[in-house]
Amino acid sequence: MDGRITAAAQEERFSRIKHDPGFPEKAVDFCLKKGGIQARDLTCVVFYDKPFLTFDRLLMTALATAPFGLLPWLKAMPKWLGRNLHTPRVIKKKLGCTCPVLFTEHHEAHAAAAFYPSPFESAAILTMDGVGEWAAASYGAGQGREIRLFKEMHFPHSPGLLYSAFTAFCGFKVNSGEYKLMGLAPFGEPKYKDLILTELVDLKEDGSLCLNMAFFDYLSAMRMTGEKFAQLFDGPPRKPETEITRREMDLAASIQAVLEEAALKMAAHVHKETGEKNLCLAGGVALNCAANAKIVQQGLFENIWVQPAAGDAGSALGAALAVWHRVCQEDRTGSAWQGPYLGPSFSNKEVRAFLDKNQYPFHRCDDMERAWVTAQHVAQGKIVGYMVGAMEFGPRALGARSILGDPRDPRTQQVMNKKIKFRESFRPFAPAVLEEKAAEYFDLDRPSPYMLFTAPLREDKRLPMAPGLSSKSMMERLKQPRSGIPAVTHLDYSARVQTVSRNDKPDFYDVIKEFENHTGCPVMVNTSFNVRGEPIVCTPRQAYNCFMKTEMDVLVMENNILYKEEQPPYQGGRKGAYAKPD
Repeated sequence: MDGRITAAAQEERFSRIKHDPGFPEKAVDFCLKKGGIQARDLTCVVFYDKPFLTFDRLLMTALATAPFGLLPWLKAMPKWLGRNLHTPRVIKKKLGCTCPVLFTEHHEAHAAAAFYPSPFESAAILTMDGVGEWAAASYGAGQGREIRLFKEMHFPHSPGLLYSAFTAFCGFKVNSGEYKLMGLAPFGEPKYKDLILTELVDLKEDGSLCLNMAFFDYLSAMRMTGEKFAQLFDGPPRKPETEITRREMDLAASIQAVLEEAALKMAAHVHKETGEKNLCLAGGVALNCAANAKIVQQGLFENIWVQPAAGDAGSALGAALAVWHRVCQEDRTGSAWQGPYLGPSFSNKEVRAFLDKNQYPFHRCDDMERAWVTAQHVAQGKIVGYMVGAMEFGPRALGARSILGDPRDPRTQQVMNKKIKFRESFRPFAPAVLEEKAAEYFDLDRPSPYMLFTAPLREDKRLPMAPGLSSKSMMERLKQPRSGIPAVTHLDYSARVQTVSRNDKPDFYDVIKEFENHTGCPVMVNTSFNVRGEPIVCTPRQAYNCFMKTEMDVLVMENNILYKEEQPPYQGGRKGAYAKPD
């Protein structure tokens, strides 16, 4: 009851189902346990969406697009009639409690998740996503414990759905492939940008947009785009897992440029309307770190804070904070936000019990030995799985559930993508850099502890591109050295930077510091501890399975170090590896 955030976690980390849509029973159990309470002790439960407003949108959309919208309506109704319209009853039954169930609107929850954890007493607020109830974007301002939203952009006109339409057309999965599209953009040229702004999008000066729905099918069919979209962009959509062509690269560059222009216009309008010097961002679009960086470079706001769990997971947190401050009338005393490390943690005793039970060989160490050994192995070119402390909340691995590698080795990106992550070779990796050394490598004038901004590599750290490289194949371009830290330097010399301070994550800071002592380089590759299509690992068992079914060399779990060559033959295989319960 002190207004501080005690625990937060996503159900997918426990169930191992990516973007698990089910009731978050395991996540709820964890949060209650970490808070030292039971469900009967709860004062209230809050849900980050108003189901009847969402139902209204679905119904009105079906009526407006009849008879074509009948199939999506029929597919949605069993879930809605069986569960969604009875959310209070479902929550009380699942939790076994009788407390009130409250609701916030979707973008109200996004705004609360952005503003209340921020370090600002007052700030402008901008939220952007696909859709929540009717809203797809909103802006307002926060002051103390009060939040006011001034204006909304409404479905079907949505920056998030526009970006997702291109994600799907380029052969990636909606709601997870948007990162891939952003990563693909530097490989292309924005040759379709004018066509998008002429035929698909009417972009207003305030950043709001109106989509030409003749080119989109998500109102009346179970897909994002249709035949007219394909005709406009030179052929049918790319089939998943097929070759990525120059067209997809150019489409990615084009829609990224459109999104950035919209975000800049929105930010300028919000600054003009609010007069605030601080800006808070949330919503799924706020995870587009390249667009965030453009807003920083715009220079209108002195400070920008992005909710690390900017998507819908963070809305649960925002809903709770909204009720605490606006319903319970509790003031913002001190900082509610203690960082993103809000998930489960495991003691050395628990880790060793798991290892001993399964007779997995390991070596004990203390904290400083762990940092030294981890850094030494990475410096030798080995890939290290690193699981230390409480799991991160949100989509980014920030040094608690991470895979670490040497950024200086030009082979690291290819090895980690193909043999560790099992994902597309073009996907860039993020640099984790000592906060005090970040400006020596990147044009970055502020901390970036949550990987939510890209930054250009300093000019003096760049290597010149070979003449004619832009006409070469993707693989040839990837193999071109771009800097002394090629594994974390993207094709356009950008990087999605994580600055690490001792206050943020002392153990991870010590690892990078030891790596600098070994190599003179204060930068390390940091990517999430998972393989493609699976959630980030949470438990020792999940970490061990991921370690064994990939070509990772070393696994660090708290003060315990495991080497691949010492382990017994792995029986799990790549599929079904997470079938065993913890």
